[in-house]
Amino acid sequence: MQTSQLKSDTKSTSASKSWLLVLGIILIAANLRAPLTSVGPLIGTIRDDLGISNTLAGFMTTLPLLAFALLSPIAPKLARRFGTSSVLFGSLVLLLIGMAIRSSWGIGTLLIGTIILGLAISICNVLMPSFIKEKYPLKIGMMIGVYSVAMNLCGAVASGVSVPLANQAGLGWNGALGIWSLLALAALFWWIPQLSRTQQQKAKTSALNEHRTNLWKSSLAWQVTLFMGLQSMLFYVVVSWLPDILKSQGMSSDSAGWTLSFMQLAILPITFLVPILAGRMKNQVALMLLTAAFFFIGIGGLLSGNHTLVLLWSVLIGVGSGCSFSLAMMFFGLRTTNAHDAAELSGMSQSVGYLLAALGPTLFGYLHDATNGWKVPLIVLLIISILMLIFGLASSRDRIIEA
Repeated sequence: MQTSQLKSDTKSTSASKSWLLVLGIILIAANLRAPLTSVGPLIGTIRDDLGISNTLAGFMTTLPLLAFALLSPIAPKLARRFGTSSVLFGSLVLLLIGMAIRSSWGIGTLLIGTIILGLAISICNVLMPSFIKEKYPLKIGMMIGVYSVAMNLCGAVASGVSVPLANQAGLGWNGALGIWSLLALAALFWWIPQLSRTQQQKAKTSALNEHRTNLWKSSLAWQVTLFMGLQSMLFYVVVSWLPDILKSQGMSSDSAGWTLSFMQLAILPITFLVPILAGRMKNQVALMLLTAAFFFIGIGGLLSGNHTLVLLWSVLIGVGSGCSFSLAMMFFGLRTTNAHDAAELSGMSQSVGYLLAALGPTLFGYLHDATNGWKVPLIVLLIISILMLIFGLASSRDRIIEA
């Protein structure tokens, strides 16, 4: 009787710890987009209050992407040395510091704080997929789906409430940006129990260090990396320029903004379903073909100038973006044999990926200025979609990166 009671208590404790860990993952995911997406709607206010140029204001959205590219390859090495849980905890502390500095008054603090929080977010971006692979090896698809939905949902909410918080709530742009530190603080406290498991994790990691894989010499790793980079470029180009494209076709500013919102909302269910489907499939070729089709039809629709179906074209691009992002996150785990290699592949892919993402909007804007229209830039976007498909199909085959 006592033995059965003890087993029952053990199972209950284990289930409780599992749910606490899931909530911890959700809280970290919630912090990976909101501090960034809350900036866009307030850029005009920030520019006017600080008297800065449009170029410098736009640089605020580029700085975090450059930080992602800079630190992503280093994050796995930090995890090997200090343990993933400890590094994630440290990144949350760094995120809090960055948001506090950014919300201080002044151009210098604004830019420095943005860089610091970008570095913090880049660490979490890289390590979370490998952490999920380690903790949930049989449920990677479902947990990546939960992680992605939490990240994108909070990002969408932050975009929508930034202006009301600044104006109606009277917080100003400083308060509207700084309030997200409460979310980081919640994640920080929730993550403390994970620190007690760091020593066990470091022992496991040291054993893996003896059989390290040089991913930079792997053709499959480069295929996953280029897929990640091209899909990132597509997403950030569309998010940056879709409203302007729609306005050039006769749509009002308000309608263009709402269309962009619908596009981002279309991502949410996809980022939950696609990882689950991908995890159950022997290969992801069919999903990759479907993803490319969404991009081709959506971008082709914008290129055709058909105004009556512009919402459909935008939603299809959003669905394609959700599919491609989810597949990229899944490839980190599906194409590697252990959590260490998954972290290394994530770091490599996101370093190159966010560098391309940072260059994409600028290149797209240059093409628009050079051709005085959107036709050539959209054709280039179709070409990028084709390249994404080529590397995506190579990444989708049932293969593993070998040592």
